[in-house]
Amino acid sequence: MESFLIEGGQPLKGSITPQGAKNEALQILCAVLLTPETVNIKNIPDIVDVNKLIQLLKNFGVVVEKIDSGFYRFNAKDVNLSYLSSEQFKEDGKGLRGSIMLVGPLLARFGKGSIPRPGGDKIGRRRLDTHFDGLIKLGAEFNYNQEDYFYSVEAKQLKGTNLLLDEASVTGTANILMAAVLAKGKTTIYNAACEPYIQQLCGMLNRMGANISGVGSNLLTIEGVESLKGTDHNILPDMIEIGSWVGLAAMTQSEITIKNVRWEYLGQLPAIFKKLGITLEKRGDDIFIPAHKQGYEIQNYIDGSILTISDAPWPGFTPDLLSVILVVATQARGSILIHQKMFESRLFFVDKLIDMGAKIILCDPHRATVIGHDFKCTLKSATLTSPDIRAGVSLLIAALSAKGTSIIHNIEQIDRGYENIDIRLKQIGAKISRVKR
Repeated sequence: MESFLIEGGQPLKGSITPQGAKNEALQILCAVLLTPETVNIKNIPDIVDVNKLIQLLKNFGVVVEKIDSGFYRFNAKDVNLSYLSSEQFKEDGKGLRGSIMLVGPLLARFGKGSIPRPGGDKIGRRRLDTHFDGLIKLGAEFNYNQEDYFYSVEAKQLKGTNLLLDEASVTGTANILMAAVLAKGKTTIYNAACEPYIQQLCGMLNRMGANISGVGSNLLTIEGVESLKGTDHNILPDMIEIGSWVGLAAMTQSEITIKNVRWEYLGQLPAIFKKLGITLEKRGDDIFIPAHKQGYEIQNYIDGSILTISDAPWPGFTPDLLSVILVVATQARGSILIHQKMFESRLFFVDKLIDMGAKIILCDPHRATVIGHDFKCTLKSATLTSPDIRAGVSLLIAALSAKGTSIIHNIEQIDRGYENIDIRLKQIGAKISRVKR
């Protein structure tokens, strides 16, 4: 077990390049199972969750070759389907939520797919109904073994159909999409997620020979094809990490440049931070955040009422950044209501911030009111435990802004989503070290 030891209150300065997008990588890696030909993928983040999925692919018999940092070559010509029914797979698969997206490609190409109930963050209920409802409507037979929490689907030939998803699930859309590309006939997916990750997956699949239209909208049309070929793909920079660095710069009143962010895929991110009073300058494809020595002020609505920031499916604001927004608000001028609609356990980390001196009222599991300190009272150092990836990095931002020495335990959660975060923070002046306990 490892922990972070942090000497907070240090000014930071420099540039930082975001890693490849974790949520995109998990989808793209599963898609390599759809073809027997070689797929080259660049900008793969070196993080725990992604590395677990790469190991799962290796266990299936996929040939994986590391060409360079973040650059891998995959070939799934010979896939070992017996691994699906092994006890080892039941153990390996449940350690990663992204493993659920193996089911669609396996079902489409080989006629069967299985998965143990996947793990991941303990942020609330994350049901799988959308995934399997879609696969069943494409013609799969579904089985769920309640004794060992094991899901299975089988089909001799998937058939295109019209689907109306019960929720705009990103992973559900990806799974159904990857199954539909090899189904016979036409499939329409309405209420599809349209996040940049899905747009990237659609682009990759189309280059492989799929026929997907409506990319970027919530209505996808897929004309099934018989087979897919290999391709090259470059993963986007991680929007969640970009937002984390913006929040870090504001909270530590530091001058930071975030390099190569792909502005066209940032959606609501710049506008939401600007509503908190944070200055973001567009410099080419970089974001420059000046040191906010005079602080930052939350905008109210035009009628003077308190600003509410809530999450929503794309193009709404991503739920993965609400924890960062909440932390940043603790030092703003003014007050804000954070409304976490999608996950009922994601705000429970605020008690740690309250212990550090933040003024937060947890209204209920989904809503928290934050009254900012305006830097007139800094957060206090503390001993903390990371409950999940996003809350973990939010607590890390809080610790870096606090006076004194803080310790964060269970940093394995942070490592699941952020590549070498301590090393990269040191490069811009942070006093952080990784210690074993």
